[in-house]
Amino acid sequence: MKAFILALMASAALIGGPAFALDKPTGEPVLTVKGAVSETNDGANAVFDMKMLEALPGRTAKMETPWTEGEVEFSGPLLREILKAAGAKGKTLKVIALNDYSADVPMEDADTLDTMLASKMNGTEMSVRDKGPLMLVYPFDLDKGLYNEKYFSRSVWQIKEIEVLP
Repeated sequence: MKAFILALMASAALIGGPAFALDKPTGEPVLTVKGAVSETNDGANAVFDMKMLEALPGRTAKMETPWTEGEVEFSGPLLREILKAAGAKGKTLKVIALNDYSADVPMEDADTLDTMLASKMNGTEMSVRDKGPLMLVYPFDLDKGLYNEKYFSRSVWQIKEIEVLP
């Protein structure tokens, strides 16, 4: 049995996917990833609570944004890690806010940039009033060339859902 489990884990690592199915959230769900996903835990969707998101690899970064005053610290899971956990395969992400505002984000932004779904600002969980529970934050601190309208328009806040499109 142990050899079977090790073989399963090794084969999953070779294809770049998780070794086991996505756990069900134990807390209140905050994010649904749907569409072209292979790792699901709620019908055809991958649903995450905050604890699940915080367990994923992430980043913390201090930066200025057009929506905040001065330099602030954002932290949260990397977008690519969320997509990896959901087994997402596609070309475009439709990122949808609580008020149904949405932006199309190329999958390349998740793959090649350290974009994160920030859940904390200055060490405090982001409330809906403060652009939470999740906000797509580009690595403006790492690449000043991202600080423009193209990326500002993709920086959705109050995120509830990501639809992975082929």
